[in-house]
Amino acid sequence: MIRVSLILLVAFSLFAAELPQAPADLNHPPADAEKLADGLITKRVAAGTGNLHPTDDDLVRVRFTAWKSDGTLIQHLSPAQSLLLAVPKMVPGWAEAVKLMVIGEHRITWVPQPLNGGKIDLGMYFDTELLEIVPRPITPPDVAAPPADATTTASGLAYKVLRPGRGDKHPSRASKVAVHYSGWTTNGRMFDSSVLRGTPSEFPLDEVIKGWTEGLQLMTVGEKTRFWIPAKLAYPHDRTKPQGMLVFDIELISIK
Repeated sequence: MIRVSLILLVAFSLFAAELPQAPADLNHPPADAEKLADGLITKRVAAGTGNLHPTDDDLVRVRFTAWKSDGTLIQHLSPAQSLLLAVPKMVPGWAEAVKLMVIGEHRITWVPQPLNGGKIDLGMYFDTELLEIVPRPITPPDVAAPPADATTTASGLAYKVLRPGRGDKHPSRASKVAVHYSGWTTNGRMFDSSVLRGTPSEFPLDEVIKGWTEGLQLMTVGEKTRFWIPAKLAYPHDRTKPQGMLVFDIELISIK
């Protein structure tokens, strides 16, 4: 199962000269900043587009710099970097501010200690740009069993194309592919998702479960397909993995 930490403190390799200095308003929000009832203070620096705001059911792709209120740099993403985060797993005060934003918006947020998730005994400062709102993978309505319009192969693998791909090139068993995927047990429990991690998975097709090896060879680049993989084509000999039929939504991003 994928576990997302409260805040991802990813270490990026930066030269000292590239590290930003603590902002002058670190502990002194300007008079025109908005102070919310719970003590959160936030200010929009640049407007975004549209009127869609993130919710607790979404993931957000953000570029940000974060400091502790004593001036210690927590994390800095350069203009070429971003992170995909689940809104409920973010620092609570930061998530509250991000849910006020629209795509393209730039906002500064002063998070008081009671709203920082209890990780440190200081307030926090976030300089954030919202790049994308990504809906969290939703449990398929037909997760319990393949529907009547699914196709079943001789091996027992069932599948249904959710979005057609492009071209007519299919990966071979020897191909290396990049995919985004989410997986569920037939009772609707999500047990893995590259979407939640925010990074596609890459692997040779002959090094994954049999259901994936067979199923992905049916796909073309750009295609998104739902697979119902019987237990014998999943993890029949690995009791540390989910057992029984497994359901995967897979998007084929590229063939290497």
